[in-house]
Amino acid sequence: MKEMIIRTEYSELMQKAYIDYAMSVIVSRAIPDVRDGLKPVQRRTLYDMLELGTLYDRPYRKCARIVGDTMGKYHPHGDSSIYESLVVMAQDFKKGHILVDGHGNFGSVEGDGAAAMRYTEARLEKLTQEVFLKDLDQDVVDFVPNFDETEKEPEILPVRIPNILLNGSEGIAVGMATSIPTHNLGELIDGIKAYMADNEISTSELLNFIKGPDFPTGGEIVNKSELPEIYETGSGKLRLRGKVEIEKGKNGKLFLVITEIPYTMIGANIGKFLNDVAELVESKKLPEVTDISNQSSKEGIRIVLELKKGSDCEKVKNMLYKKTRLEDTYGVNMLAVAGGRPETCSLKKILEYHIDFRFELATRKYQSLLKALLQKKEIQEGLIKACDIIDLIIEILRGSKSRQMVTECLTMGKTDGIKFKSPKSRKAATELCFTSRQASAILDMRLYRLIGLEILVLQKEYEETLAKIDEYENILNNYDAMAEVIIEDLDNIKKEYAVPRKTLIKDEAAVVIEELKPQAFETVVLIDRFGYARCINASLYDRNKEAADAESRFIVRCMSDDRLCVFTDKGNMHTVKVEKIPLGKLRDKGIPLDNLSTYSTESERILHVDSVTAVSQGRLIFLTGAGFAKIVEGAEFDVSRKSIAATKLNDHDSLVLVGPADAYDGITLRSRDGYFLRFSLSEIPVKKKAALGVSSMKLNSGDAVEEAYLLASRKELTIDYKEKQLSLNKIKLGKRNGKGIKVRV
Repeated sequence: MKEMIIRTEYSELMQKAYIDYAMSVIVSRAIPDVRDGLKPVQRRTLYDMLELGTLYDRPYRKCARIVGDTMGKYHPHGDSSIYESLVVMAQDFKKGHILVDGHGNFGSVEGDGAAAMRYTEARLEKLTQEVFLKDLDQDVVDFVPNFDETEKEPEILPVRIPNILLNGSEGIAVGMATSIPTHNLGELIDGIKAYMADNEISTSELLNFIKGPDFPTGGEIVNKSELPEIYETGSGKLRLRGKVEIEKGKNGKLFLVITEIPYTMIGANIGKFLNDVAELVESKKLPEVTDISNQSSKEGIRIVLELKKGSDCEKVKNMLYKKTRLEDTYGVNMLAVAGGRPETCSLKKILEYHIDFRFELATRKYQSLLKALLQKKEIQEGLIKACDIIDLIIEILRGSKSRQMVTECLTMGKTDGIKFKSPKSRKAATELCFTSRQASAILDMRLYRLIGLEILVLQKEYEETLAKIDEYENILNNYDAMAEVIIEDLDNIKKEYAVPRKTLIKDEAAVVIEELKPQAFETVVLIDRFGYARCINASLYDRNKEAADAESRFIVRCMSDDRLCVFTDKGNMHTVKVEKIPLGKLRDKGIPLDNLSTYSTESERILHVDSVTAVSQGRLIFLTGAGFAKIVEGAEFDVSRKSIAATKLNDHDSLVLVGPADAYDGITLRSRDGYFLRFSLSEIPVKKKAALGVSSMKLNSGDAVEEAYLLASRKELTIDYKEKQLSLNKIKLGKRNGKGIKVRV
């Protein structure tokens, strides 16, 4: 067969492949289905637990067993993702209602991780078993082949409550993310009933039943007025606050006690909150706090802040709300997979999808039940009819040679080969027309069913079957009857599983704090050769000037509210607020500059540091290794950005010198090949910082400017060159862009 080459546009091929990959991640990994509110890994884990028999009233099973079985049968994407989803479904501080009953260390609200899966055990919660997994045997959902087509798994779980709202969901896919808060089960059921009673109900009216999110950590939502818009559009921001109580101690001491935290604070953010409070105390922004202690336990959150006598508790609370994560925002984006595609849903849309799903489940359930009852009715009718002609049937049984012969006689009236006592019996046998199912039931019937009372019981069961058939047909053919069944089921779920609301919802104005700026004072910034910076008082520096100068590479005298300009050899200027540099003692180590700015010690070298005030009031000279020089007005560097390009550089070029131009009148350049050129600074023109500059020295091929020294009049500058002293002021004065002289010492 001749080989055929198909030509296609590469970009189109990549676009299609990327879209396929993105949709796979969205639908098969990160975004939950709107019907059961579960991601595939959660759905498969719960179904596998049901198959393993880890039911709520049975012993726990090792999580490693559950994870391994799930991975081997349904989810071949690694054990860590399966175990992580199992852990989250068992954490009551993350889920509105936990779906898995965990036994062992499943982590804590403070960010402690769960123990390894070989140590922990789990089983299904009663809610999960009764509300999420019930009726799977009633053909209520479709089953699809697993990844290797050796098993069948449910395409969706028959969840009878809107789990996507009950437990919420968070996930990041390709190009989109979902973030749905948890809600109260009782309120959700009331909302569903209200929607079923009036599908024209508005979102605002629905919020009379579904008050808003209900987080497992409690706390407060303080932008109640924005909820209608959030639920109408499916996206927005919630403002969350922790619950703070005031307690009085001995001797008039006051304690602020945090008993509930915002949902966004769970995990490592509790530790960050404590650190933030400590920093506020150290920076004198929260001087009222004298002690912080985390007294949280299994019983709940309890973070205690001890205050000074006479402290203004409201002021302290407001400072905590403003400066820490005790008040935080939760971004709502109710994105879910609906009809096989991602969709941002409003509250009404989610309820509509859920109710349609409930009607689909109920329809398939009662169709399955009706089918079984019709088969049962058929068998019961056959048995009742058989009891009336039991003598004939016994005669057929005794006269037949095989089960097949009896079955053909009962279903088709065939009497060939059967011995009868009389022609009358044979004639009666030819008129028999039982169904194959009835014939099998007659052959399997036990003799005790011929007792008179048993026949009466059979007739009573038949009447009950007929009544059930009428009931199921009425449910299937009558919308109101089916709705009544669904509502009754929801009421039973609410009665057994609903819990009181934990999160308080109200409207509170945003906290506004008028901060008094600390009074500026004169300080000296010391930066050592390793890039560590520290501030000391100007008076302390004056007393220890000699020692400070010997240990520091850069020394900047400035005000505490000023900023530093840090110029590097890569042509960048980074700014650092002086107030961010710790004020300490002369021998303190300080803090790395790259922790306070975008400066990188790995790729850049600092050439010059000065305050913004000093830089903006003068001029700076720039000189590169390729010999380009210019002078720039310092006002160009008075910017608010953290990092800018201080000059233009050619490829593979870097700065050799950045310095103040006004304090000097001459400059000496030294090339790598040993040429020295001294000329006046007045020969270097003033240009913009975006300019390249002018040539300052003629260089041989492969040569470059290696060092540059600024010279002041009447002040001699001597350097060490080839292990000898060289006075730069005595080098013959030349012109800019000259070759210079080669110094031999």
